[in-house]
Amino acid sequence: MNYPRAIAAALLAALLAAAAVPAAAFARGEAPASRELRLQELPPEAHYTLKLIHGNGPFPFDRDGITFGNYEKRLPAAPRGHYREYTVITPGLKHRGARRIVLGCERQAPVKVSGPLQLPHCRGGGEFYYTADHYQSFRRIVE
Repeated sequence: MNYPRAIAAALLAALLAAAAVPAAAFARGEAPASRELRLQELPPEAHYTLKLIHGNGPFPFDRDGITFGNYEKRLPAAPRGHYREYTVITPGLKHRGARRIVLGCERQAPVKVSGPLQLPHCRGGGEFYYTADHYQSFRRIVE
């Protein structure tokens, strides 16, 4: 489309401002609400991965459970070792594929918890994130 310069500039400013909100939220250590994914929206294979995480395995790949470094800072800031990654199997692939669940966990003495997004050894039950595009974007999993 051919917009007059003032309209094009206003549209560009609005787009840049909208993009800055999630970045600012992540810089403060918060996941923006729009980046949430309801538990029932996950693919069936992700539910299976959650079940394995709760049972502490056995995991299908050697790299499941390794530290996720968060080098691109797409998740809230946390000390090294806070995040662990787990493969979400992609049907038809013979390798790990791009899908992962990343668990954020500050360890504590086990407490009684219930629910698929609650781990007894993690403060607050832990934080669960899903990526379908190999860490390019994340959505926090909520019940």
